[in-house]
Amino acid sequence: MSDRPLRAHILPGTLVNGQPATLGVMGGGQLGRMFVHAAQRMGYFTAVLDPDAASPAGLVSHHHIQTAYLDEQGLAQLMQRSAAITTEFENVPAPALRTLGAHRPVAPAADAVAIAQDRAQEKAHFTRCGVPVAPHAAIETPEQLAAVGDDLLPGILKTARLGYDGKGQVRVKTRAELAVAWEELKHVPCVLEKMLPLAAECSVIVARGADGQLVNFPVQRNLHRNGILAVTEVFDGNVPADLAVQAIAATKSIAEGLQYVGVLCVEFFILQDHTLVVNEMAPRPHNSGHYSIDACDHSQFDLQVCTLAGLPLPQPRLHSPSIMLNLLGDIWLAYNGVPPWDKVLALPGTHLHLYGKLDAKPGRKMGHLNITGRTADEVRATALAAAKILGIEPF
Repeated sequence: MSDRPLRAHILPGTLVNGQPATLGVMGGGQLGRMFVHAAQRMGYFTAVLDPDAASPAGLVSHHHIQTAYLDEQGLAQLMQRSAAITTEFENVPAPALRTLGAHRPVAPAADAVAIAQDRAQEKAHFTRCGVPVAPHAAIETPEQLAAVGDDLLPGILKTARLGYDGKGQVRVKTRAELAVAWEELKHVPCVLEKMLPLAAECSVIVARGADGQLVNFPVQRNLHRNGILAVTEVFDGNVPADLAVQAIAATKSIAEGLQYVGVLCVEFFILQDHTLVVNEMAPRPHNSGHYSIDACDHSQFDLQVCTLAGLPLPQPRLHSPSIMLNLLGDIWLAYNGVPPWDKVLALPGTHLHLYGKLDAKPGRKMGHLNITGRTADEVRATALAAAKILGIEPF
């Protein structure tokens, strides 16, 4: 699904239409910031469109266009500045990407982002690709609510659109609780998913070029707390080998089915019966891939740049076992705004990444800590030591 064929090559350090080769990004959060860093390191200029004057990506970009995502003048400025444009979060309005895609190469395409923005469409796409999904039902009308089968309970009621980090999700055990939950969610379109017996969670990140070249990162084992990713572990044997093969194949099938261009993450549930069920996809780099900055020879953001610029895609190589700890605003609040980074950075193999956010709030992603080392046991010991220093619950 491509709105416009990508230009064959946008080489760094060259002129495009008389100005330095510039890559644009819709959204100014931490993912945009890390994309900007990767693009600039390769020699590209960057342009960010984000309404927040203090957006993490806008603060470090060559150009910050401070407008709403659907502002016509803002979109025109982004097109004028940029040779190609990407997005850093899935809730960028798809119509804005379609407008941009009519004039500039855009990756991922608006149609792919639109599918990821709607859980019902997303699950239908997974099914078309032959990837197992949890039993579920769409709920958009009172009649559909009444028709929900008892076999879907207990379940999780999720808003069909605009949900992330556990937001827009309610666990329900009975039909009465389901009705109350839909009322609390203001009767917006939802998907009810049957709760399944989970053993673990994992994710796979792939990058696909406009020429169909497709590469993948290793399978990432993830731990969520309160709906927010807390820990990612990446090393040989972090998930059973047969399930790792299945997860990578399923992710590639999903990307191929979309004719996707860009970086794509797909999250999976590993069930207690040793089977795999897809959860959701993110049409962008992903929190669970942040370890790749320090543990791989090419990060997910390097490959985001390559897919956008039409450059060859190297198969990324994990050169060190790694664990990533998400750093939430709770840590800042517990230490009166000054976490003991000196003690953390005294530990071997620690790599601190802060996002430039000045306002710490509970549950807000302020940064992450990557830990690398020679062995998985060594990395785990260091990660647990860092977690203890920062008051993060052990894992």
